[in-house]
Amino acid sequence: MKCFLRKFAILLLLTVPAIGQEAATPTQQTAHHGVARRPSLSADEIWADLMRGNERFVEGKPRTYGSVSLRTTLTKGQNPKVVVLACSDSRVAPELVFDKNLGDLFVVRSAGNIAGPIGVGSIEYAVEHLGSSVLVVLGHTKCGAVTAACSGEKMPSPDLQEIVDKINPAVLEARKSNAKDDALVEAAIKENIHQSAKDVLANSEILRHFVEEKKLTVFEAEYQLDTGKVIRLKGGQ
Repeated sequence: MKCFLRKFAILLLLTVPAIGQEAATPTQQTAHHGVARRPSLSADEIWADLMRGNERFVEGKPRTYGSVSLRTTLTKGQNPKVVVLACSDSRVAPELVFDKNLGDLFVVRSAGNIAGPIGVGSIEYAVEHLGSSVLVVLGHTKCGAVTAACSGEKMPSPDLQEIVDKINPAVLEARKSNAKDDALVEAAIKENIHQSAKDVLANSEILRHFVEEKKLTVFEAEYQLDTGKVIRLKGGQ
């Protein structure tokens, strides 16, 4: 009996450190809402991964994902690295554009890729509670909301007018270049992407804090409807 207990004790001592080492590996660390965190990546590494996905999308060679088993895993929680503030345009679907699957992107969409209080709050939730470390503000060519703002016409409803009013500062900035017609719309689209990124931070102390602490990086980008490419713009935080 004593011999058995001695062997059991030795086995226990050999086993316990192994358990401790397994718990310490980065891929097994528990994230918010019970989902295992993946090894942390830099903002540039995350952007490069998005660009690789966009290349696959442009080439028409998306990855094959096992969504059935992933759905089960994601019932335990989510840990998206990236938040995307995008336009609601049906031709601009971030999950497809970046060739991503369930749980990869936390997407906030509105006409003109602008964010009011609800949109900003949604971004705050992803950054503060889900651990997202990158925000991509994604506009696109031939944006209808920006085109409407460039027209200078009064919108048929107060809600539509509110969207245009939010975009108007970008249009005014674009007009300084003396661009006309399609060139003005394209200039305003780029200005609006930049303006949206600035507005999100200006209206959120939480997001400004994460940027200042270098825990959140903001990328500004434009999706090309004709080629499918995502082009990174100057600016960002």
